[in-house]
Amino acid sequence: MATETQLSGPDLAAGIDANSIERGQKLLGHAGGEPVLLVRLGDDFTAIGATCTHYGGPLAEGAIVGDTVRCPWHHACFSLRTGEALAAPALSPVACWRVERRGDRVIVGDKVERDPLAPTYPVERRAPASLRNVVIVGAGAAGTAAAEMLRRCGFDGSLVVVDDDADAPYDRPNLSKDYLAGNAPEEWIPLRPAGFHQEHRIDIVRGRAARIDVQGRRLEIDGRDALPFDALLLATGAEPVHLNLPGEESAPVHYLRTLADSRRIIDAAKRSKHAVVIGGSFIGLETAASLLARGVDVHVVAPESVPLERVMGRELGDFIRTLHEEKGVHFHLGRKPARLEPDAVVLDDNTRLPADLVVIGVGVRPRLALAEQAGLAIDRGVVVNERLETSVAGIYAAGDIARWRDPHTGDRIRVEHWVVAERMGQAAARNILGANERFDDVPFFWSAHYDVSINYVGHAERWDATVVDGDAAKHDVAVRFDAAGKPLALATIFRDDQSLAFEVAMESEES
Repeated sequence: MATETQLSGPDLAAGIDANSIERGQKLLGHAGGEPVLLVRLGDDFTAIGATCTHYGGPLAEGAIVGDTVRCPWHHACFSLRTGEALAAPALSPVACWRVERRGDRVIVGDKVERDPLAPTYPVERRAPASLRNVVIVGAGAAGTAAAEMLRRCGFDGSLVVVDDDADAPYDRPNLSKDYLAGNAPEEWIPLRPAGFHQEHRIDIVRGRAARIDVQGRRLEIDGRDALPFDALLLATGAEPVHLNLPGEESAPVHYLRTLADSRRIIDAAKRSKHAVVIGGSFIGLETAASLLARGVDVHVVAPESVPLERVMGRELGDFIRTLHEEKGVHFHLGRKPARLEPDAVVLDDNTRLPADLVVIGVGVRPRLALAEQAGLAIDRGVVVNERLETSVAGIYAAGDIARWRDPHTGDRIRVEHWVVAERMGQAAARNILGANERFDDVPFFWSAHYDVSINYVGHAERWDATVVDGDAAKHDVAVRFDAAGKPLALATIFRDDQSLAFEVAMESEES
């Protein structure tokens, strides 16, 4: 939905005193009716668009790191010199303006626009001559980001993305958040406008990838000719865990993973008064909030005593439960569904919950069938090296299926988060082209509950101490998760500066 841009700060086109900005500092102003971020890098001045191209975050409130700026909302990173989107979740650059120094005055001049996939990304070596065909399986976060990065790096060979989801690629995080709640129209959901992929010669093939012919270097697709590849990226993602409860076949049950799933839940919600969400996962609780926003009475059933305690700890778990209860969600914790009926969910203590809509969100599992068929090394995911290459040369894996070594802890981890998947896809693409770079990005995700967004930096599967600063009930808190005195992760509510600083600190430790 378009809104009128509110301009603030000085008119940079009229010029400002160069000495009014210290080195490494930024200034929000405007030029030509658009918000502009002016930054002083040493004795140089750069000017870029002040609004993040992901969800519109205010870059003036972000962090300057070297010659980049990071968005405070979801940690996208942009070059201050070129506007290039250097790190997801932003995929498009921000605009740049020419800056002129006239004596003690700095004047922002003409705006410089360019194609979002213009081949300007800094990769030391371009593709070897033998690399002509790249195939990507999966048009989700990792696959789409990889395809775009290949073009941004100048790869001009055949590029095919295979996916059996008729709607992909789209903004999957929104499916359980604003879109499901009715706050975001469907035209916001596609990652790119119609015709974008054709324009950039990214061929999206609709079909199920059935088999990898490793020796023949071909991908077999149901009902279609096999695709030859010189490099293959597996980004098959994950699929919901199905409970197969007694009575499920005759109950109004839904799982949420795809845009089609979200559409069906929205349609069902229009006719529903009572919904039961089975599972206290992020997806489950975000779905509960969204259904409540649509006027449906919502009950959540989960086996744990504190929602999300395993990921967020008790302090934030208790806060999340209280937040949902204050909005009207009813919790049945420490309980499991015993069976489903056409109009109810019966729990293991024989409690009967009326339900004309049931959503099951108890987690996902990686889609590994294709990798297993190909004989790739598997360990609760597809094992990859630091360059995201699998046990077979020329075949890479990224996103929810990939299991890699966390440089911060040394443990092998698999992370099921959108931003991580996008960044892995981008790194895999650069390595396909010979960049030989280590994937060492610090994991990041966010989870939205009503008007509260929780940002999480790092990765902590186990911890022995939490350090709480602030008060979650006041929507102002940071919770750090430590193991053996070492910080592993930080969860924050409305502490963007602290979240960004923690990310930068972890990167410094890994470098």
